[in-house]
Amino acid sequence: MEIFYEFLNTTGFAMMTWGNAIMILVGITFVSLAIMKDYEPLLLLPIGFGAIVGNIPSIQGMALNVYDEGSVLSYLYFGVSKGILPPIIFLGIGAMTDFSTMLSNPKLVLLGAAAQVGIFLTLIGALYMGFNPSEAGAIGIIGGADGPTAIFLASKLAPHLLGSIAIAAYSYMALVPVIQPPIMKLLTTKKERLIRMKAPRHVSQREKIIFPIAAFLVASLIAPGALVLIGMLFLGNLLKESCVTERLANTARNAMIDIVTIFLGFSVGASTQAQTFLTPQSLLIFGLGALSFAIATAGGILFAKLMNLFIREKINPLIGAAGVSAVPDSARVVQIVGQKEDPHNFLLMHAMAPNVAGVIGSAICAGILWSVLVK
Repeated sequence: MEIFYEFLNTTGFAMMTWGNAIMILVGITFVSLAIMKDYEPLLLLPIGFGAIVGNIPSIQGMALNVYDEGSVLSYLYFGVSKGILPPIIFLGIGAMTDFSTMLSNPKLVLLGAAAQVGIFLTLIGALYMGFNPSEAGAIGIIGGADGPTAIFLASKLAPHLLGSIAIAAYSYMALVPVIQPPIMKLLTTKKERLIRMKAPRHVSQREKIIFPIAAFLVASLIAPGALVLIGMLFLGNLLKESCVTERLANTARNAMIDIVTIFLGFSVGASTQAQTFLTPQSLLIFGLGALSFAIATAGGILFAKLMNLFIREKINPLIGAAGVSAVPDSARVVQIVGQKEDPHNFLLMHAMAPNVAGVIGSAICAGILWSVLVK
C-alpha cells in the first residue's frame, strides 16, 4: 500500500493545479478552433497541443518540460528562445511570396507602412503601464501580427516574456477573420467598400529578380537589426523568382517551413506552463496585443482614406486592413468583406500588396527597435 500511495503521489492527477487545468482547456480550445473553425490550423493545432503537453505536471528532478535543462522539449525550444527558427520561417515565406502586385502599384506599400503605427503606439502604452523599454518594444511588435518577427524580437529584448508574446502574436494571427471585419466596417462607408480598382500591370521577370536584392540593401541599411529576417525573406524570394533554383525554393516553401512550423508551434505551446504563464503580466500583454492589432488594422484603413483625398484613382480603403503581416489571411479577409458588398469586386490581388509590404515593414520595425533598445 505504501508503494501504491507513493505511486499516486507521483501522478499528474495528484500534482495538477487549477492553473494547469485552465491552460489544458486553453490548449483544447486552440485545437478545436483549428479543426472546427479552420483558424490558422497550421499554427493553432501544434500550439494548442503543445499547451496541453506543457501543462502536464512532472516529478521534481525529472527533466521533462521546456524549462528543464537537458530535456527534449528544452532542445526543441532552444531554436525559439535563441531566435533561430523565425528566420527559417522567413526563408519559406519569401519562397512563397509574389511581390508582383506591390511592384505594379508601389504606392500601396504606404498602407503596409501605415499599419505599423500599432507597434509604436502600443510601445508607448506599455511604457505607461510600467514595462521597461525593452519589454515595451517586444510587446509592441505584436501589432504587426507577425508571429516569427514577434518571437525573434522578444528573444532579443525580453526573453522572460517570450512565451506570452509568442502566444499573443499567434493567437491574434489566427483570429484575423474575427477581429478585423468589425473594424473594417466601422471605419468605412458602403460607398468606399464598393470601390473597384484597376487590374495590376504586368511585372517583368527582370523586375522580380532585381527587387529582392535592391530591397534587401535598402532595408538592411536602414535597420541593420533586421538583417537576418530581411535577408532570409529576400533570399527565399530570389530562389523563387530566379527560376534556376526551383528545387531549393520548393524545399524552402514546403518541407522546410512545415518542419520548422511544427517545432516552433509545439515548443511555444509547451512553454505556456501555468506557473510561468498565468500571471497578471501575461494577461496585460494579451490586452496590449489586442489593442496593438486593432490600431494597426485601423491605421492601414485610415491611411488609405487619407490617400484618397490626394489621388485620382481611388483605393478601396478595405485593403488598408491587409497592411498587417498576417499573410495571406488579412488579404483573404479583405476579399471576403469586399465581396459581401459586391460579389464581383475582386480585391485579393490588390490586398496582397500592403500585406507583403507589412511583412517587410514589421521586420524593419523589429530591427529598428532592437537597434535602439538593445542594452
